[in-house]
Amino acid sequence: MSARDDVLALQQRMGESIVGQQRMIERLLLGLLADGHLLVEGLPGLAKTRAIKMLARNLDARLSRIQFTPDLLPADITGSEVYFTEGGKGEFRFQAGPVFANLVLADEVNRSPAKVQAALLEAMEERQVTVGGTTHKLEPLFLVMATQNPIEQEGTYPLPEAQMDRFLMHVSVGYPEADAEADIVKLAREEEAGGGAVGGAQAVRLAPEAIFAARAEIHGIHVSDAVERYIVTLVQATRAPKPVDDDLDKWIQIGVSPRGSIGLDKVARAHAWLHGRDFVTPEDVQAVVHDVFRHRLILSYEAHAAGIGADAAIDRLVQRVAVA
Repeated sequence: MSARDDVLALQQRMGESIVGQQRMIERLLLGLLADGHLLVEGLPGLAKTRAIKMLARNLDARLSRIQFTPDLLPADITGSEVYFTEGGKGEFRFQAGPVFANLVLADEVNRSPAKVQAALLEAMEERQVTVGGTTHKLEPLFLVMATQNPIEQEGTYPLPEAQMDRFLMHVSVGYPEADAEADIVKLAREEEAGGGAVGGAQAVRLAPEAIFAARAEIHGIHVSDAVERYIVTLVQATRAPKPVDDDLDKWIQIGVSPRGSIGLDKVARAHAWLHGRDFVTPEDVQAVVHDVFRHRLILSYEAHAAGIGADAAIDRLVQRVAVA
């Protein structure tokens, strides 16, 4: 099997156990293929935790879950030096924290203070942790999926814009359709009858080497000059929206950073590869632009007062910027 066949089989197996959230599954795989991290925002019970558990179940990867709370400390994430005694002698040894895993679920990341969030985001960016003057490398296959509840803001610490920018994508998860919800009820009933096992029998686990092979193929996906200009024009239009559209000029206060350009290129290439193309089309860019730009746009007070969200602004952006 090719690397793409392996990834498509992984997507199908995850879809059998996560009903009605195919878009979230695809975004999770796109983040893995593009070697980036995801911020997933949705109401409780929408299979966010289940999604990354099923990814770990079908991938030969170790999963750790960190429940963010107000009393969490940075060392609870990164690890710390612990004093050990043996044979009458003592020494400090590094005890690795939960961030030393392949897949990390940062549950309700906005429930902890800024210094704890910064410890996680530094590990995400640098792919290493330094404790006691010693640097410890993280796993080569490393993905953080952080979650947020969009409605419950009491006792939370919103992520600063500069830290939000570290996430490759901000995925918004909604309720499933009625037919999908009926299938969810049936699946839960079957799992209850089977002793509560998630996803049925143990699946064949995909080796990390298949993901690395897929990334190598995605690196070779062709991006034409026209599509590259389209990506750059979309980004530039968020920074200087006046020539593009008067409403966008009123709505957007601060545009997308250069990380947005890089991220849109990476995710568009991964999207094209996942759909069987060896080149990127404008449709690939448009399919992922909301997830890449959503958390990078800072909207004006006027936009908030009018009830205009980031998705509406991006919709208008895509409508007004011509395809090269």
